Amino acid sequence: MVGTPGRVLDHVRKRTLKLDGLVTLVLDEADRMLDMGFADDMKDIISKTPNSRQTLLFSATYPESIEKMSRSIQRDPITISVDAVHQPNVIKQWFYETNNHNRNDGLLGIFAQHNIERALVFCHTKIQCDEVAKFLRKKQISALAIHGDLEQRERDQVLVRFANNSCSILVATDLAARGLDIKSLQAVINYELPKDPEVYVHRIGRTGRAGKKGLAVSMYTSWEVSRVDLIESWQDAACNRGSTSSLKHDPLFKLQPEMTTIQLDSGRKNKIRPGDILGALTGDAGLASAQIGKIDIFDMSSYVAIEHHACRQALNYLTNGKVKGRTIRARKLS
Repeated sequence: MVGTPGRVLDHVRKRTLKLDGLVTLVLDEADRMLDMGFADDMKDIISKTPNSRQTLLFSATYPESIEKMSRSIQRDPITISVDAVHQPNVIKQWFYETNNHNRNDGLLGIFAQHNIERALVFCHTKIQCDEVAKFLRKKQISALAIHGDLEQRERDQVLVRFANNSCSILVATDLAARGLDIKSLQAVINYELPKDPEVYVHRIGRTGRAGKKGLAVSMYTSWEVSRVDLIESWQDAACNRGSTSSLKHDPLFKLQPEMTTIQLDSGRKNKIRPGDILGALTGDAGLASAQIGKIDIFDMSSYVAIEHHACRQALNYLTNGKVKGRTIRARKLS
């Protein structure tokens, strides 16, 4: 069984879940669960499990709080750590000093200066994510926010659109970005620097993967200089520092993806497969296979990326035609 601490504890208290026969307990993202205030819930859950259980604890960072938790719930654990230091020639890192009033303009300058076409922007709060994404859209930059307030359906749609290249910029909190496997991510941008240098390293590690070069760009204020110093100490290397005032600002800069996403109201439970959608669009709809991008199938819905100029043609067919012999409703995600 997989669940959040709060939901698991609800079932334990309602006696709809019994843990007396548990063999293996896994605590994933343990550091974030502590940050979110789930320590007491986790203690209550663990107290209902057998002492003979095996306990596995996973954490991207290893502060004193995690070490203390390990001592309290594990017996003679074997510790396995993965080197979190990135090779200097793989991820190019830049730090630009700014002030709180100029962060948005600085962000636009970063896009123009570094010719960024696809990036993950980290913010500290959910509200900040929404505000930054809204600001970027006003500037004709395709952006979506992802954070803990989104329902699972909304989260799935955001990730699908970013993964299939119908959204250029993803604005996220650390928690929302946990576990994201985003291929070919050009850049990671820190709208604000985290307090912990280990979190910084974890953030920027999402670029420069699979043998490709990556870019990490961060903004900081004068009172955050100590955070840059900590990152230098952690990485044992000097940082490239500058000012957002030195960045190239292009008032005509805009960023719109080549693809758009169409949602179909039929999915895996209706026995829809990617080949069914591809066949319908390249057959009766008359689209070329090169005009069709990534296809994602969920239980009750499906998503297909289509080149912008072919979107109307695809929607016209899906409105009047059929997929696998059935009429399926479709709409463009905007």
